[in-house]
Amino acid sequence: GRTALTVIGVVVGTFAIIVMISLGIASNAQNEAMLQSWGDLTQIQIYNYSYGAAGDVPKLDDEMLETFRSHEHVVAATPFYSSNSMNGNVYAGKGDRYEAYLWDCYGVDMNALEAMEFQLQSGSWIADDVNLGKKKIPVLVGANFAYQFQDTRKSYNSGKRQRWAGQTDSLGNPIPPFVDVNKDKLTLKLTAYDNNGNEKTSEFQLVVMGTFVSDTSKHYFTESGIAMRVSDMKMLEKEYQRLSGKKNNSSGGVMISNGTVMREQDNGYQEVYVKVDDVENVGTVEEWIHDLGYEQTNSLTQIREEMQASVVKSQMILGGTAAVALLVAALNIANTMMMSIYERTKEIGVMKVLGCEVGKIRNMFLVEAGAIGLLGGIIGVALSYAASAILNNINTIAALFGGGGIDLSGLLNSIGGMYGGMGGQISIIPPWLVLLGLGFSTLVGILSGLWPAVKATRISALEAIRHE
Repeated sequence: GRTALTVIGVVVGTFAIIVMISLGIASNAQNEAMLQSWGDLTQIQIYNYSYGAAGDVPKLDDEMLETFRSHEHVVAATPFYSSNSMNGNVYAGKGDRYEAYLWDCYGVDMNALEAMEFQLQSGSWIADDVNLGKKKIPVLVGANFAYQFQDTRKSYNSGKRQRWAGQTDSLGNPIPPFVDVNKDKLTLKLTAYDNNGNEKTSEFQLVVMGTFVSDTSKHYFTESGIAMRVSDMKMLEKEYQRLSGKKNNSSGGVMISNGTVMREQDNGYQEVYVKVDDVENVGTVEEWIHDLGYEQTNSLTQIREEMQASVVKSQMILGGTAAVALLVAALNIANTMMMSIYERTKEIGVMKVLGCEVGKIRNMFLVEAGAIGLLGGIIGVALSYAASAILNNINTIAALFGGGGIDLSGLLNSIGGMYGGMGGQISIIPPWLVLLGLGFSTLVGILSGLWPAVKATRISALEAIRHE
């Protein structure tokens, strides 16, 4: 009975530690999932918006991109190059009936997009050496780019002027867009006005080579925009400048905020995205980029580290509380073994007289103590799995008994979780945690039985035989 109670103490301590750690693991997993929904954890954005005199930062050009790519932990680097001042529309249909505004168009490195895990639902990536002919530009379009087209024959107030993704008819059937971007001819028309106010235009044919899988966490153009090669974007910008008769690009603006003039310098690309090989190396690469002179960077690493630190801090507090239970169990094991030695003193004396080695007597008690720890650990692990299953299916279980949903949002929030357990698992017990629990409980048992075992070997054989 005394041994059974001691085992129960180990069970409680092991169960508490495993469950507390499993909550922290689940919290970290949900934090990671949330950050992934915000963007790529291994991606760094470099912003080239310098405030002050020109030359404050190195020029962010193609040569600097090669410098980024040369870093051992950098997988790819690409500019997301756009020209906000370029005025253009895309037309399709007979007589250019359907029109879409050119508002989300970027020049990118296609090889980098593939390395950054952008995905295509149809078509293929655009190779650097593809040449479709004069005034034909190969492009990739967002998953719902076709829905950007409007019917110019309908008034602006007409509900039939535009169609939307997900729109259905009265029978629930999806309504297709006006334009099939894979079959219909798409014409890009640049429109500019010279210094005399005369309108000038230039036309290009856009040839759709593929369609993105929509993933706005990577970039918004995957939803309804256009991506083309950087060289094609620069060519369009140069043509627009020729039409307008002046160099007017997106990096020459002047902004005024709170009375302070902030110049957006023409110092290469405005935005460059760098893909790192592993999330653990993002901080190192970002610091290296800062050393090169680019202070305006952004990544999810800092937020991730803060979340992890919050979870670790909470786990230490909760784990410490659980460890107290295991410490009490260790004292119970030591007490049980001491009582066992006292009750078996005569038996120990007989074994010594019969020639039993001292080491075997010590090992006998150590094995007993370790067995108590191991048995308690096994039961504790089993109960931990049961508790984990209940927590992860609490709403299903409540529904079976006729109850409503149970809000456990405060549980993970208390240990640094951001989803509150409502969008995923509340408790995760990986195999290594099971082995850790079993090993720790067994070790506690052995260490608790060490002094009683040594004490047993020091008992005099003659005194032990006389012991009543």
